[in-house]
Amino acid sequence: MIDDAKPLFTQIAEKVEDSILNGTLPELSRAPSTNALASFYSINPATAAKGINRLVDKGVLEKRRGIGMFVTEGARALLINEHRTEFSENFISPLLSEANRLGLGAKDVIALIEERSHELRLTTALDPTEAKG
Repeated sequence: MIDDAKPLFTQIAEKVEDSILNGTLPELSRAPSTNALASFYSINPATAAKGINRLVDKGVLEKRRGIGMFVTEGARALLINEHRTEFSENFISPLLSEANRLGLGAKDVIALIEERSHELRLTTALDPTEAKG
């Protein structure tokens, strides 16, 4: 889990976000405590608390005094919107800038994406290491 390029508290927040996004931590469910996260990842509880507090500030988690931390209703949608915006800024905008530089329009880019997507599906379907079961 440790990525030296990112602060630990950021990584903790991202792990909890990932659990909310993939459904392993559903809305309205109890979130792991800072002590549980600190123990699991062998980090200082204050560092785990900083990551959790970031999610509280964002409205993804809420503190219930004497009970613990809980995932808020609408947390998943909030995170999806946030990640969608980041995806657009980090990938779509540069893609469109490069496409524009090459003289490609939106339809050209869509055609390239569809073509590449089809190629990837074929490659995956033919790859024996991708066999399910």
